[in-house]
Amino acid sequence: MRRFGTEGRLYLEDNYVVPRTEETADFIDRVKQGKYIVLFAPRQTGKTTFFRLALEGLTSEDLTYFPIQLNFEESEDDTPADFYRGLSEDIREAIETVFQQRGHVPSEALIEFLEKTEITDHRAMRRFFAQLARLLSSHYGIQQKVVLFIDEFDAMPQSAVKGFLRSLRYIYLSGKTRCPHSVGIIGVKNIVQLGYDRSISPFNIQQEFHLPNFTPEQVAELLSQYTEEVGQAFEPEVVASIHKQTAGQPVLVNRLAQILTEEMDIPKTETITMEHWTAAHTQLLHSRNTNIEHLTTNIRKDPRFEKILMRITASDEGVPFNLHDETIDALATYGVISKGADGLCDIANPIYLYAILQAFKPTINGLEVEYFPEDDLAGFRTYLTDTGHIAMEPLLDNFRDFIARAGFGILQVPQTPQESVGRHLLLAYLDQFVQTIGGSLYLEVQTGRGRIDILITHNNEKYIIETKIWRGPARYEAGKHQLAAYLTSEGTDTGYYIVFDHRQTPEPRVEAETLNGLALRSYVIPVVQERPSITSD
Repeated sequence: MRRFGTEGRLYLEDNYVVPRTEETADFIDRVKQGKYIVLFAPRQTGKTTFFRLALEGLTSEDLTYFPIQLNFEESEDDTPADFYRGLSEDIREAIETVFQQRGHVPSEALIEFLEKTEITDHRAMRRFFAQLARLLSSHYGIQQKVVLFIDEFDAMPQSAVKGFLRSLRYIYLSGKTRCPHSVGIIGVKNIVQLGYDRSISPFNIQQEFHLPNFTPEQVAELLSQYTEEVGQAFEPEVVASIHKQTAGQPVLVNRLAQILTEEMDIPKTETITMEHWTAAHTQLLHSRNTNIEHLTTNIRKDPRFEKILMRITASDEGVPFNLHDETIDALATYGVISKGADGLCDIANPIYLYAILQAFKPTINGLEVEYFPEDDLAGFRTYLTDTGHIAMEPLLDNFRDFIARAGFGILQVPQTPQESVGRHLLLAYLDQFVQTIGGSLYLEVQTGRGRIDILITHNNEKYIIETKIWRGPARYEAGKHQLAAYLTSEGTDTGYYIVFDHRQTPEPRVEAETLNGLALRSYVIPVVQERPSITSD
């Protein structure tokens, strides 16, 4: 039986794989045209699997295309001499592998050439490929089109990058008949980020290739492969939720499917339901995960990242997606943010948003003792009814009162930007509540800047809370309509709206109203701006 894969390259015989038909056809067409293609994208986005499968499909069907697949991952600390020495050996092994896979024996002339020729620098590499093309074509009796595929390209030693790229450019401009005929370069950093002299453009002939996340249809198709093979179905809402929470990020999609089909011990005769999905989602958020660990490690590398990420989540105006800004460029390279349809920065998906907020939220904020009044001995259990439902109004009333009890202590929450402190505290409060009662919490990223929706599930009930920062009466009222639209889409008739007011003279309020037949309870909660001055008589 095949499995959902999250550990590196996937194989058709071992793993369920999305057939990216349109992208594959585009890639193959570019190879046939002799294009030099680059794909720079964050790790664990499926780029290596895609390129290898597409290239293998082309070269197995048409033997005029001769693939040479390389990986520069081990080269980062090499000197240029060591790099080219290793390149000679890797190319030789790659050529031998192709002949073995095809069941062919290379000619004596080719064997002698490979044994005696060593690539010592970028010029020698260019001449090597020219001679290789002649020998391959002579052996097969037909013009061979070498396709050079380089993975982990950005691990190439910086001292060798410029010459290597110059030689590829020289080859590309040498004519229609050239070797390599086509080149595919894959990495995380793009050409501009590789560190050579930016006043020179040694490789301005490449075409960038975009490999998007899975669409909802592709997620459904991936899961259907499992259903067809095993017989276990997914509720349609589960499929939709997987895409919604991951935005189709390949490794997250596969990881959730892995949890649901392998780790939860759901009998194969049972349909995978939303209750199962909720448990799988909670497990993903609260257990060790390589993809999310990479994310949080990267966003902690630079203090500027926290400031810009918090602004993306809080600002109604948004942050322009400007790759000429080094901070934006770095976050996009790490896969943390993406370009929204409006040209502004978006957090890549709701799971990443949750991880980002957790990463910048102190484990202990120092205010937990203020969660409940001194005479409240039951704690969070107070807000669970006898019928097992959440008493949301008292729960959120208590949060409002907690913020008031904490007072200027809010300003002492460590390492938390002031504009984000209210949301951080709300998330910490609700997280602890949900863990106490055995529920689940996850975030939704909706259209409309500056808003975050929190969805709590417990006993098959949904509870939706929208949060915003106060930006004036008009935006406050607009947020109610946004929440109402979201409630309708979720099939829920009650919602909660929390707006944090950071003004020097805030106007606290609690409002209950009906909007479009939906019950809304709205809070405007003041957030203390400064420690009160101490005066003496």
